[in-house]
Amino acid sequence: PPASQNNEQGSTLRDLLTTTAGKLRLGSTDAGIAFAPVYSTGTASGKSGRTMPNILDDIIASVVENKIPPNRAPKINVKSEIKEEPKDDKKCVQDDCSKRYSDIQYSWICDKHVLWLRDHKNSNNWKLFKECWKQGRPVLVSGMHKKMNFSLWKAESISLDFGNQQADILNCKDSIISNTNVKEFWDGFEDVSKRQKVKNGETALLKLKDWPSGEDFKAMMPARYEDLLKSLPLPEYCSPEGKLNLASHLPGFFVRPDLGPRLCSAYGVAATKDHDIGTTNLHIEVSDVVNILVYVGIARGNGVLSKSGVLKKLEEEDLDDLLRKRLKDSSELPGALWHIYAGKDADKIREFLQKIAKEQGLEVLPEHDPIRDQSWYVNKKLRQRLLEEYGVKTCTVIQFLGDAIILPAGALHQV
Repeated sequence: PPASQNNEQGSTLRDLLTTTAGKLRLGSTDAGIAFAPVYSTGTASGKSGRTMPNILDDIIASVVENKIPPNRAPKINVKSEIKEEPKDDKKCVQDDCSKRYSDIQYSWICDKHVLWLRDHKNSNNWKLFKECWKQGRPVLVSGMHKKMNFSLWKAESISLDFGNQQADILNCKDSIISNTNVKEFWDGFEDVSKRQKVKNGETALLKLKDWPSGEDFKAMMPARYEDLLKSLPLPEYCSPEGKLNLASHLPGFFVRPDLGPRLCSAYGVAATKDHDIGTTNLHIEVSDVVNILVYVGIARGNGVLSKSGVLKKLEEEDLDDLLRKRLKDSSELPGALWHIYAGKDADKIREFLQKIAKEQGLEVLPEHDPIRDQSWYVNKKLRQRLLEEYGVKTCTVIQFLGDAIILPAGALHQV
């Protein structure tokens, strides 16, 4: 649409939010915010069972669907907007979807906890996504790389264009950060012989720390920035101009999270002796996140697992049958292993990790938060104990080339 039309829609919503902020103070006593939480069950403080109207959703719906003209805020009767929710949302969604969304290619994975949208081109995907997103569950969209200019995202291409840049590089094994030339990182991305060695002679597992990110990404890599934006899944939600992307329409008095984008690049664990470490430790994101796997490097050199060795290692994970089937598909290229937990389990996981720390003789300080500090990668043995002792099940997802994983704010994950 023309720029003027975009501005009109944006200012309408901004004006509406501003004018209604003082009137809609439901549920604001805990957090001091103007609106009720977007999610209707559970809160960051762990209180559950509270049901509130999704006021922000109502405002968005009023603006988008009723096309309210600028500077004319509607009278919103909050009570009249509250609808009785079905008793079992999860069952309702899964039972009804096959009938209501027969034109969408999708599956449920991870014990029906994750929605997998198999056709990224389907313009109706957002309708089913909305049903799943209301429940705060992750979504996987495959095939995004088919829309992208693949040559832009090759390791050698990025190294050639930006090898002279300086960046922070994290050694994932010992969490030591150093500032070095980006070319050194990319030279070893697929050639293990060119990777740094640590004191005992082992190959270092390195990660570029969010280089580049945000405005730096756009300024440094305009072609890649544009390629990424045009290839985002579910553009109604994920695009900066998406009509359902609330963050991009918020008025100035809201504190906005860093919406990126940022490039996350790391060596594969397959080339290391210790397969119980991760490139991203367990943590929580403060905003919703979409992560697209744009490139998978095939490491070569001494000590590297063969492709069949990597597949065998992945098959040892607690995988959904559909993910196992994808692993056997020669056209699919696995690149990242994710373990995801629901936000409601954060307190149990925190307590569990503090218990493990004490067992290992580590000092647990009162101000220490193992999740906030990102100090743990929960290995297979610990994941089993977490299930047995606290009843917390791990959702295991393999991310293949071109997969977009969309996580709701508050979801815990490690990679």
